[in-house]
Amino acid sequence: MGEQSDRQWWRDAVIYEVYPRSFADADGDGTGDLAGVLSRLDHLVELGVDAIWCTPWYASPMADGGYDVADYRAIDPAFGTLADAERLITEALTRGIRTIVDVVPNHVSAQHPWFQAALAAAPGSPERARFWFRPGRGDGGTEMPTRWRSEFGGDTWTRTKNADGTPGEWYLHLFSADQPDLNWSHPDVRREHEDVLRFWFDRGVAGVRIDSAALLVKDPALPEVPAEPGPGEHPAVDRDDLHDIYRGWRAVADSYPGERILVGEIWLPDVERFVRYLRPDELHTAFNFDFLARPWDAEQLRASIDATLAAHAPVGAPATWVLSNHDVTRPVTRYGRADSSFAFTAKRAGTPTDLALGTRRARAAALLTAALPGSLYLYQGDELGLPEHEGLDDDLRRDPMFLRSGGVDPGREGCRVPLPWSGDAPPFGFGPADATAPTWLPQPADWAELTVEAQVGDPRSMLALYRAALRIRRAELNGVEGMSWLPSAAGVLAFDRGSAFRCVVNLSAQPVPLPPHTAVLLVSTPLQDGALPADAAAWLRTGIDQ
Repeated sequence: MGEQSDRQWWRDAVIYEVYPRSFADADGDGTGDLAGVLSRLDHLVELGVDAIWCTPWYASPMADGGYDVADYRAIDPAFGTLADAERLITEALTRGIRTIVDVVPNHVSAQHPWFQAALAAAPGSPERARFWFRPGRGDGGTEMPTRWRSEFGGDTWTRTKNADGTPGEWYLHLFSADQPDLNWSHPDVRREHEDVLRFWFDRGVAGVRIDSAALLVKDPALPEVPAEPGPGEHPAVDRDDLHDIYRGWRAVADSYPGERILVGEIWLPDVERFVRYLRPDELHTAFNFDFLARPWDAEQLRASIDATLAAHAPVGAPATWVLSNHDVTRPVTRYGRADSSFAFTAKRAGTPTDLALGTRRARAAALLTAALPGSLYLYQGDELGLPEHEGLDDDLRRDPMFLRSGGVDPGREGCRVPLPWSGDAPPFGFGPADATAPTWLPQPADWAELTVEAQVGDPRSMLALYRAALRIRRAELNGVEGMSWLPSAAGVLAFDRGSAFRCVVNLSAQPVPLPPHTAVLLVSTPLQDGALPADAAAWLRTGIDQ
């Protein structure tokens, strides 16, 4: 790829999230691996994506699906070797697909050498200064230093033992006890992560996705969380010192040729605070979770689109559009529920779902998001219309969100089930034909019609819709800035992109007439006597091409 094609590729890129454990299994052990991803690059090329984002493939005890990293410079043996990662990065690039790696800077694994050294060291030691070790409160230090609540539910402090076996200090973990938080005021922490960026940029990656990007910095006084914290007042979220860290990261990225991007996972309700991370010398983009969390409602989605574009405009950053990821209930399932919004705290097993309705809406949502200005993220399996696997046995679930809630929260494994590639029974071609090991999570037995093989030859399939949408998007919308809303009936979203492309989405209960057009480019559901059915979307040519 030449310098011209590389310039700001990320502004309207289609980026596909690969969860390596569940994408494809090359060695037959039941767990996906990097050689499996390499073997299925044709699928991604034919789909039409510009880049892949791989969730953590590093050495890890897998207490949190790899987001508990023990060594950032080594590939976990379950996934392969460093040479496999380098081969995938290189081969994908020759096919026109860039690679983005996942970095987890808020915490490391409890098995990380730094934390093991900290546990072996005495209170007040340099080794412990890289983390948040504190004496407990109360008589004998038996009470936790704060009453902060974990992102996974439960407490955020775990007590250690001294060398003589007596109770020791406590250490902070915003997630699970297997993921101790780093102290970002320590120079070693900042230096190490900048070196990790260089390590992967040196190997050709095009960018870095930053996990829990707003949580790194803590108030050193460790106060309790205010009842209603104002902007920047939470002791562990969205601290102002974060911006200096990301300016340092941006300097590292900008020191490499081409466009190496930084993408933040930032869940913040305050839009003004959110876009501060997207100033020209900080992150390139950040995930737009507001849109993902909204219900299937025209007014709500339009409000989210308007707020997102208005917030991004002053800093010149492109918006990102995403319907799901490895943490979120799949769209086919979510959109088939009476409450089609998403919130981590509201996930419950056994929620009634109309999968036919959810599929119709997910198809329409795919065309809506693909038509919006900015970049587009897809999660593996959404292009197949996979539903959430809600029938997993509890004894197979290892997600900390499930374990720490006592099973009240079903966790996230339901969207992490291995992909179905071919055949009419599990494991649906996930591994080699002669593989005997079971997949690390079992697939539903009724996924035969959802395999890649079954959908490739079906022009009505979800895969055919995604392939067509991404092909048209690239031809019609790349480089087209902005959008303009059209007058529309209640429950209908209609807008133009440029001078010849029009998108209409009918979220109402009745068919609606199409606005003026000269050709129908693509529909999520067949038209009814020329009208757009309920829960459907259409892409139109207006014939005003300049």
